[in-house]
This record gives sequence, structure tokens and C-alpha cells, in this order.
Amino acid sequence: MWDIFWLMLWFAYLTAYIYVVVLIISDLFRDTALSGWWKAVWIVFLVFVPFLTALVYLVARGSGIADRAGRGRGVVAEADDYRPRASASPSEDIAQAKALLDAGTISQGEFEALKSKALGNQYFGA
Repeated sequence: MWDIFWLMLWFAYLTAYIYVVVLIISDLFRDTALSGWWKAVWIVFLVFVPFLTALVYLVARGSGIADRAGRGRGVVAEADDYRPRASASPSEDIAQAKALLDAGTISQGEFEALKSKALGNQYFGA
């Protein structure tokens, strides 16, 4: 029974260590201030003295890991484009949609959706 316990414990430690190494390597490649030579030095030390290097890296550069990870997530400025917004000139947008409806280009449902979007309604058909 204790053998299974120790095996599970070592597996948990190994999984956590692999996670930390992947975190460090991804942080190294995300960092634009660090030169390529320093990145290579960190990776070489991670290969030859892995546990000590991981601890030193987390202590020495750990405060900037969250900042560098956060910079990559905020790249897309149009994150809220899925919500309809009020138009700058709703009457023009509705007139264009009505012209498309009269020409037979769009259906009545599509016209209602465009009208709703131009008016800035949160729900279609509201």
C-alpha cells in the first residue's frame, strides 16, 4: 500500500516539476527584454541542473512572469464584438437594410436583425 502512495507522490512531484519547466521555457520565449544568449544560458542550465535552475529562475525572475503572461492575452482589442452596438447613424443603417430587403438581397429576419443592431438592442427582435 505504501508503494502506491509513494509512487503517486513522486508522480505528483514530477508533474508539478514538468509544469514549472514548461512555464519557465514559455516565459523565456515571451520575454522581449532578455537577449537570445541569456535565454540559451537559462535553457542549458535547465537541462543540466534542472531543479536548482528552476528555483533560481522563480526567485530571480518570478515577479515578472504574470506581467509577461498578461501581455499576451490582451492582444485582441475586439473582444466584445459579439455584442451588437448602437450605430453612429441608426437611421442610415436602417435605410440601407430596408433597401437590401426591398431588393430581395436579405430576408425579413435578417432585416430585423440589422435593424436591432443599428438601434443597439441587446437581444434581436427586442
